[in-house]
Amino acid sequence: GMLPERFSVPPWVAYRDYRNKPYGVLLKTGEAWRSDRLTLNKEVLSPQVVDSFVPLLDQVSQDFVRRARAQVQQSGRERWTADFSHELFRFALESVCHVLYGERLGLLQDFVDPEAQQFIDAVTLMFHTTSPMLYVPPGLLRHLNTKTWRDHVHAWDAIFTQADKCIQNVYRDIRLQRKSTEEHTGILFSLLVQDKLPLDDIKASVTEMMAGGVDTVSTGQGDGGGNGTVRGAEPSSALLQTSMTLQWAMLELARSPGIQERLRAEVLAAKQEAQGDRVKMLKSIRLLKAAIKETLRLHPVAVTLQRYTTQEVILQDYRIPPKTLVQVGLYAMGRDPEVFPKPEQFNPERWLVMGSKHFKGLSFGFGPRQCLGRRIAELEMQLFLMHILENFKIETKRAVEVGTKFDLILVPDKPIYLTLRPLQRQE
Repeated sequence: GMLPERFSVPPWVAYRDYRNKPYGVLLKTGEAWRSDRLTLNKEVLSPQVVDSFVPLLDQVSQDFVRRARAQVQQSGRERWTADFSHELFRFALESVCHVLYGERLGLLQDFVDPEAQQFIDAVTLMFHTTSPMLYVPPGLLRHLNTKTWRDHVHAWDAIFTQADKCIQNVYRDIRLQRKSTEEHTGILFSLLVQDKLPLDDIKASVTEMMAGGVDTVSTGQGDGGGNGTVRGAEPSSALLQTSMTLQWAMLELARSPGIQERLRAEVLAAKQEAQGDRVKMLKSIRLLKAAIKETLRLHPVAVTLQRYTTQEVILQDYRIPPKTLVQVGLYAMGRDPEVFPKPEQFNPERWLVMGSKHFKGLSFGFGPRQCLGRRIAELEMQLFLMHILENFKIETKRAVEVGTKFDLILVPDKPIYLTLRPLQRQE
């Protein structure tokens, strides 16, 4: 329908009620949600605006490559072998904050600024304390003043403090005319200049998009993309849909060197044809985009996609009353041989031959409440993999099998160790 509803995140709602803060687009429902969402769609999902994100996200990917090269040099072994989960979490957080706030936090540097580290810790703590409050009513934990509740409040306070600082910086730049309105300097800057939403609503939505971004590019939620919760989203297990998906994608490419080489050839050909113009390159990397879809099919971070029915529905002879929570099993559907032949096989080309008529890729949700940060997450992943494939060969010990476990979201059952080996520089 026009006003779809999904499962909310009770601890996030409880914090806003406690601090008397307005809900952002992630938590609003009904007409209030629709009004904000339509305004934000223009700033986040329209093709012209999405193209303007490319330089911001590309800078972060380039910095990751520089960091990787430095790590290779330090190792003295001409390679960097690591569990990249924390590195990818920082990459994803740096990326989403650059697009939202127009500021670099410096999370990919060897020495992270103490203020930036506090922000990482706050985001980590916010996710860590969200999970237990999905089983016990947050109101009860608040009444008992438990450590989980106090930590959750402390974490959100720190996140909103960071948002306040960013807003003050943007206002200062607008007042001093430091930034040209013609170049894209972040979603926050654009929303403040246009003045179409109240300041508190902007702050709430941008802050939630950051959290949704950190949980989307991990739980596939981000305003309705996934199961509507951030259950178990700890930095050691569930990072962003971006960071988690990139980790799985790199593993799949390491296990399939032939596919990795074909992707690399596609990226290098696109680079030559576009003369290094990333926006043009992004339009001709069909196989790489298919590889990301294939990774999300095999390794969705959210187990299910949820919606409440707005009216009575008859589904396969079952009568489903209004206001019933209905779930689509993403993991089960992605491995159903009737939907995907040879489902266990990593085969990106299946997405190129299926055509666009099939409604099978649901990792970011669907309809008007699909993931608001979808385009940002997709760009992050595409640009990151382009840079990695241009610069490194991805390797792993093929004998090591990594399974999936259900930690309220789907996570690897053991650390994923990967090796980045520098390629000979292209002339």
